[in-house]
Amino acid sequence: MLKKVLVIDDSAAALKMMQGILEQGGYSAVGLSDPRRIEETISTEHPGVILLDVVMPERNGFQVCRDLKGSADFGSIPVILVSSKNTTSDKFWGQQQGADAYIAKPFTPEELLETVRRFA
Repeated sequence: MLKKVLVIDDSAAALKMMQGILEQGGYSAVGLSDPRRIEETISTEHPGVILLDVVMPERNGFQVCRDLKGSADFGSIPVILVSSKNTTSDKFWGQQQGADAYIAKPFTPEELLETVRRFA
């Protein structure tokens, strides 16, 4: 059984790229571009790990991470923030929201897979 990873990014190109890397690494990757449907998607897909973009319309990744980590239903699912926001304060803020890890864009396929493997 393949470990399922939910990939959330409003960029179709980034979503497709991350899904491809994960699938080549032996994971089942489910993509989602609408941050308003995250909880619904988690409830139906039951991912083991979530890759979450930070810069998104409607709800940014920091807000989503805080909401998920504060939830009794979803709080135990590892959340890896993936962002072009790459300052020390961005990474610190991500940690404060409950993120389990932070990957800065651009990243290598190896970086992505290595980080996911830590939690999957």
